Amino acid sequence: MQHAMRRTLARTAAGLGLVLALTTGGLLAATGAHAQAVTEGTVSFSGDAGDYISGGKTYAYSAAMDGIQVSGSAANSMIDVNINGANGDWWSISLAAPDGQRLHTGTYEGATRYPFNDGSPGLSHSGNGRGCNTLTGAFTISNISWGPNGYVEALDAVYEQHCEGGTPALRGQVHIKNAAAPAELSLGVGVSVEGKASALNGKATVHGKVTCNKPARVDVTGLVTQVKRNILIRGSYSTTVACVPGTPAAWSAEADPTGTTPFQAGDVEVKATASAVDSDYRVTVTASDIKAVHLTRVKR
Repeated sequence: MQHAMRRTLARTAAGLGLVLALTTGGLLAATGAHAQAVTEGTVSFSGDAGDYISGGKTYAYSAAMDGIQVSGSAANSMIDVNINGANGDWWSISLAAPDGQRLHTGTYEGATRYPFNDGSPGLSHSGNGRGCNTLTGAFTISNISWGPNGYVEALDAVYEQHCEGGTPALRGQVHIKNAAAPAELSLGVGVSVEGKASALNGKATVHGKVTCNKPARVDVTGLVTQVKRNILIRGSYSTTVACVPGTPAAWSAEADPTGTTPFQAGDVEVKATASAVDSDYRVTVTASDIKAVHLTRVKR
């Protein structure tokens, strides 16, 4: 059966009329990617008589008429395709490389049900209330293009699965072409060289600027540390600013000393960390800075 599946997949792959090639952007360390709407794409499948999932019927969906979403893992090891048909159908297709491997072009034989595939390739086509408890199958990827954080720019794949070790098969094709991956969010944070120490409440006021390459709501957090007469004075601070590309966003925050000794005029160490969620990839991006700042005593 494995050889028969390979011949079937090879014939189907050779007949694919859609060739997709898009530029892949740089990678950023991340844990995953959220589902993205498919810009252009089709999914079609049919099953033999007796196939439980398809019921022996033929189905076809397009991004122009139906809701198709795709998501990939940050390690580029698996892809999920989800379909919400205009007629109410819903389906989910998963393709995964063996553990520790990147999903690339080629034929993956000996696939078992994802995510219980252990060291073998993973495959799963379920939906409309039906799924396989166990399955065997294979899939061929003739084209795949990754962007940052698991963003799927292009995918051409064919697959075949057999539920519960049976002979009837479900065979499908996935063609996806998305817009080029958006730029990754990058942040910069700076601490000003001067701050203020309040004689009234003992707090330290520090400030700086945040830069970004696309709009973001940025959280700035940090720690102010001072040593006076062998006493360690520490206090944390936090604030939030809206950052717009091309215009550094000014931030200012007060650090409240944790003990009974107030911040005083003199040198302090200021640690600052800016963090924001990339709206396209749903990953948190951070930037940090450490600087010696001179606090000037002020009355309020």
